[in-house]
Amino acid sequence: MVPGSEQANRGGGSGEAIIVVSGLPRSGTSMTMKMLAEGGISLLTDGIRVADESNPQGYYEFEKVKQLDKAGDLSWLNQARGKAVKIISYLLPLLPDTLDYRVLFMHRDLHEVIASQNRMLVELGEPTGADDDRMLTLFDDHLRKVKQVIAARPCFDVIDIDYHEVLDQPRRQAGRISEFLGGGLDVERMAAAVDQRLYRNRAVR
Repeated sequence: MVPGSEQANRGGGSGEAIIVVSGLPRSGTSMTMKMLAEGGISLLTDGIRVADESNPQGYYEFEKVKQLDKAGDLSWLNQARGKAVKIISYLLPLLPDTLDYRVLFMHRDLHEVIASQNRMLVELGEPTGADDDRMLTLFDDHLRKVKQVIAARPCFDVIDIDYHEVLDQPRRQAGRISEFLGGGLDVERMAAAVDQRLYRNRAVR
């Protein structure tokens, strides 16, 4: 379990909270979105990015999320109240303080994150970018800074979720998620949504 995984609700906004699934790309965010859907949570998605070899069960994305770092129209946030939306960790600090966010923050071995990202880039015919050691340092620094930023803002209520623990103990982790969100989710269906066959990029050290 990630240290300090449960935090008290400290919401500083008003109205129904937005459920945010976050973390680095390739850290298990799509898996968690599927679990929430199976548990009975409505998702804010648009289907623009379709399933492919890297994510055969879909990406569960909402394109307007990318406007967070472009000073674009953020009225879509009101649509997200009471729903789950996927927002990568780089964009979390850009969410306004006027709303409440219950964040499911995914953690995965950074070696596996990099391996998965590299594999996806190869499948897309794109260069893999910086060397792995440099990316490890950048990702580690980024995660530390993001967690510090959101911990200092009362609009964020965060639970840390470990990707491997979801794979190893799907029923238990589904129960943690349900409790964090107030209970009442279909934990059995959430656990059944976890597909071990999609764990294809394992840490290489």
